[in-house]
Amino acid sequence: MIAGMEEARFGVAHLDRVALHYAEMGPEDGPLVILLHGFPDNCLGWKNQMPALAKAGFRVIAPDQRGYGVSGKPRGVKAYDLDELAEDVVALGKHFGEEKLRVVGHDWGASVAWWLCSTKPEHMEKAATINAPHPAIWKNAMYTDKVQRKKSRYVKAFRLRVLPEMMIRRKNFDALVEALKGSARPGAFDDAEFDAYRKAWREPKAITSMVHWYRALLKKKLPAEPARIETPVLLIWGEKDEFADVALAKRSIALCERGGTLFFAEGTHWVHREEPQAINDMLITFLRSDQE
Repeated sequence: MIAGMEEARFGVAHLDRVALHYAEMGPEDGPLVILLHGFPDNCLGWKNQMPALAKAGFRVIAPDQRGYGVSGKPRGVKAYDLDELAEDVVALGKHFGEEKLRVVGHDWGASVAWWLCSTKPEHMEKAATINAPHPAIWKNAMYTDKVQRKKSRYVKAFRLRVLPEMMIRRKNFDALVEALKGSARPGAFDDAEFDAYRKAWREPKAITSMVHWYRALLKKKLPAEPARIETPVLLIWGEKDEFADVALAKRSIALCERGGTLFFAEGTHWVHREEPQAINDMLITFLRSDQE
């Protein structure tokens, strides 16, 4: 068992559209909080947040998003369009009896949270996004921003067929493991975690489905100027992110009518692993703010 996840309850939510495996902590009658992981993570990536949020009284659900682990893996790139990913979260909330959602996302999970705020605001109570800009800002910057163009070279490589999957699977996913270690501060990942990750990555169709998230984004037409966001948003950002420039964070939060920020000068893309105490305290304050 991964340290921090000893108290987790695991289950599968059989939604109309897809089945999602999830980890759960906290009282079943507590306010629902959905935690959305990114690439190439899964629900275990929230091991530092789930116990703290559960102790604070929240019912915490961290799904393996579609395409990951033992969750459903629909065929084809279109199945991983942002609209599909956002609808999964709405359906998951309804599965647990909630129409208005509190969502915390990291990386791709944060992209989904941003998209929910932009396209399904009627379902959003509030959102916290960790080290991912609004997807429309991110995609535009891949082509127009010199700094981000360099940071996003790997994304454009994912549009190729078959080759990315072959490279990822080589030598028992060593390149993926080294990419995680190399983009985080020492100690952010426990070596024991990588056994669990490799097991998840070996699931049939998992790697192709995970890469399809990027392929779908590259094909999607996104607004040049995203609309203003009314949902309260907390943006958390490690400024030493190798994959997304801090300027994109500032452009994203500027979209928000009610936006707050928490920047970490020495944080990386994996800042929620590196600064869990400060981030957990802020998340609890933010998520509780509508209950007082």
